[in-house]
Amino acid sequence: MEQVKVKCFGMDEEGKGLIKVRGRLVHVSNLLEGETAVVEVIQRKDFIKAKVIKIVEKSKDRVSSKCPYFIQCGGCQLQHMSYESQAEFKQQKIEKLMKPYGKVNKILTMQEPYYYRNKIHSTLAQGKNGKVISGIYEENTHNVIPIESCLIQDKRADEIVASVKEIMKSFKLRPYDEDSGQGFLRHVLIKTGFASNEIMVVLIVSSQVFPGKNNFIKLLLQKHPEITTIVMNINNRKTSVVLGEVEKVLYGKGYIEDTLCDCVFQISPKSFYQVNPIQTEILYEKAINMAKLTGKETVLDAYCGIGTISLIASRKAKSVIGVELNKDAVRDAVKNAKRNKISNVMFYNDDAGDFMVNLSKEKQNIDTVFMDPPRSGSDEKFLSSIVKLKPRQIIYISCNAVTQERDLNYLTKNGYKVEKIQPVDMFPHTSHVETVCLLERK
Repeated sequence: MEQVKVKCFGMDEEGKGLIKVRGRLVHVSNLLEGETAVVEVIQRKDFIKAKVIKIVEKSKDRVSSKCPYFIQCGGCQLQHMSYESQAEFKQQKIEKLMKPYGKVNKILTMQEPYYYRNKIHSTLAQGKNGKVISGIYEENTHNVIPIESCLIQDKRADEIVASVKEIMKSFKLRPYDEDSGQGFLRHVLIKTGFASNEIMVVLIVSSQVFPGKNNFIKLLLQKHPEITTIVMNINNRKTSVVLGEVEKVLYGKGYIEDTLCDCVFQISPKSFYQVNPIQTEILYEKAINMAKLTGKETVLDAYCGIGTISLIASRKAKSVIGVELNKDAVRDAVKNAKRNKISNVMFYNDDAGDFMVNLSKEKQNIDTVFMDPPRSGSDEKFLSSIVKLKPRQIIYISCNAVTQERDLNYLTKNGYKVEKIQPVDMFPHTSHVETVCLLERK
């Protein structure tokens, strides 16, 4: 290990500073473009990594992070930048990637960029002093960093996790240990309804046998009467996957509801629901407005999840087809349609690519496709089936502009033109940005 003075000449897509050490490019957390810093260099065979020891010359964009865990945690990559600079960083990132496709609209930011996450996942572990700790895994490791409170998640969730740890202690329940496979409680997952104020607590455990279960639940509810449902999820596999297959409702109805764009959605432990409800309304309204639906269209919502876009779009379309691979999400989507008394939507449990291949074989007429794929983007099977279907327009929503750009490249080479690009800051203080693009058939 040695310490060297360096100048940061740029930033990567994750918000890490770029420096040169011994002629090699190194990506460093907590370093902004233009800054001079002393860094500690660690070299392992072919791999060089560096850690900031001291900032010698600060950037005008640097602010003191409000979070005491910022350096250790790694969950928020940009807390050392002012919020205006974060927005500018994200704007430039999207402009650079989307340059071949046209002008990028100004990013839509948050008025209050704190405490916005409606879903938190806390991992439990045994601390050095035998105390139960909770937090997130340190980057590239399975060491849990203890975090008492988080500036980007619902405050009530932090209080509930603290109570779970306290009750565990009095019930002598041990956190699960990955190495030995011993211990009971693995994780706590909390989902909160932004409009409904409903709270779901999911206790992820290693065994069906829950010692003192009824008293544990009773005590948790005494401390937090605001909790509306508690679910036990059993995950007895040696895996980094958080949720297991088996679930048991211990209290309440086993799900929560929330309202988004005037539709009510049922959210279960396994279903995907956007984590920032304020910005999700803005994002979805932008996406639906881009489509300029008149009430005559047949709309396909690929990767439809629990039916959020499908149901919101259904009010302005003739009919909507939603397709989703996760069967739990499809079950929720069907219930959500009934709950909202919406009858012009059909949901299918299928791989989006396979489903669309069949639609194109059947020569089904689709006017508009909404697609919101996972971070990995779409595959060629899906994209080629869109091209065969020939919808008039595609609304592509993505949380990963790199894979989105790759897919736009394919679509623009196969008969489509990008007409609008709108970034939305869904994840303040992190390097992630959501982008919605409108493509029209040439």
